Amino acid sequence: MFKLKSLIPALFGLALAAAPAHAAGNLVAVLEAEIVTLDPHFSTAYISRTFGYMVFDTLFAKDSKGDIKPQMVQDWKVSPDGLTYSFTLRDGLKWHDGQPVTAADCVASLRRWGTRSALGRRIFAITASLEPTDAKTFVLTLKEPSGLVIDALGNPVSPVAFMMPERIAKTPGDQRITEIIGSGPFVYSKADHRTGDRMILKKFADYVPRPEPADFLAGGKRVNFDTLEVRVIPDGATAASALQAGEVDFMQYAPFDLLPQLEKNSRVKLVNFTGGNMFAGAYRLNAASKPFDDPAIRRVLWKLVDQREVLDALGLDAKYATPCATFFTCGTTYESKAGTEAAAKPSIEAAKAALKATKYAGEPVVVMQANDLEAPRVSAQVLAERLKAAGFNVDLQVMDWASVLARRAKKEGWSVYGVHAGGFDLGSPLTNVMVAFNCADFTGWQCDARITPLMEAFAKAPAEEDRKKIAGEIQAVMYDQAPGIPWGQFAQPAAYRATLRGLIPSAIPVFWNVEK
Repeated sequence: MFKLKSLIPALFGLALAAAPAHAAGNLVAVLEAEIVTLDPHFSTAYISRTFGYMVFDTLFAKDSKGDIKPQMVQDWKVSPDGLTYSFTLRDGLKWHDGQPVTAADCVASLRRWGTRSALGRRIFAITASLEPTDAKTFVLTLKEPSGLVIDALGNPVSPVAFMMPERIAKTPGDQRITEIIGSGPFVYSKADHRTGDRMILKKFADYVPRPEPADFLAGGKRVNFDTLEVRVIPDGATAASALQAGEVDFMQYAPFDLLPQLEKNSRVKLVNFTGGNMFAGAYRLNAASKPFDDPAIRRVLWKLVDQREVLDALGLDAKYATPCATFFTCGTTYESKAGTEAAAKPSIEAAKAALKATKYAGEPVVVMQANDLEAPRVSAQVLAERLKAAGFNVDLQVMDWASVLARRAKKEGWSVYGVHAGGFDLGSPLTNVMVAFNCADFTGWQCDARITPLMEAFAKAPAEEDRKKIAGEIQAVMYDQAPGIPWGQFAQPAAYRATLRGLIPSAIPVFWNVEK
């Protein structure tokens, strides 16, 4: 989660005095937040994932077309019965302490990741064994075939399957690692890390890139400068000023209200995002408490929510935002139109008529509005007004995001809130929070018996076309049950100095392939 407009005062101006961004060997970046959790398995926070991709590496990775490609793996094969996967690592892989990467390291890393990741738990639930066979080869044997193994190993959904040395990967998943050693293109410099100020990542001289060109998270990760300096500048306006002054090279999230100014600056370029690199917003409904324990009343919101109105209220230009009816992120593999006719042509009049046909008895609809995050704040305000206009008894309660998170874990005391998340994370039934935790979800208490066998079929389906079909069937049930209502898909552009070349367009900031 991130802030579209920071609400924190500009307290870090003095931090701009060090290491000028125009130094050829130094690239200065301002990311969405300070990197606090350095264990990329421990946290699902996007900023920890960003750190993970810089310092650690993965066995497989996703390219710009959405295909999973080998990364640390050189060769791999699957037995004819689909039960045995054999993986061989590339030559020359080293950890940042100089030791060679081994198959035993990868096995230990996968086992730890499997305790933290929803995808990992599914794979390990059907795993018979996972063992190294020599220094560079390891074998995964399944109890039953699954078409998701390679996708899970290369999927950017947080927490990602990052590799660690065996001694570090043996740290229990519910405990943070204390030694930060990866095999990725950047080395974390603990000695240069100043909390609240900056983090220093240095080029890993012994990193061996893949031979093919860099392509999103896949391909050859070639670093063309000596030092990546990650500055902590919480206020968006301050960071944007530093960018325009040449004190910062890259800013992950340009404030929306400053986009017109940045667009006119010839020394600055913007990166817009599409598909999985966008964010998707939704209204999460409480299916355990009146009035939304009744699916017929929840379905009224399909007639009520006008996505274009929400996006316009956020002040988003159409080039940065688009309505999107699918649960699984427009522009990604499992985008579907199944059931979406229910959301066609929303209007207050249609919602009024639909509400009158239900058993709604005037129960309060408690709308939680997070006042410290722009997208949840604005989306909740828009919904509250439309709910009132349609005839609902609305109780709008303003609080901070932390309070929203605490309240939503309870079955009583709330009805709906606005939220947004990364498109990659929502792009599959197995990782979309409104689907993946059916009958076990504390964020909406949704349970539909039809979903569970469909999820199992999706996980076992050997072919992508089969999974696409099942995803559509799952979405049809979701539209029938309405555990959440999408309110639009949007991007917050990155901004960078025009002197940079080769920047990869990615909502997960990556700094390989970049020259200055």
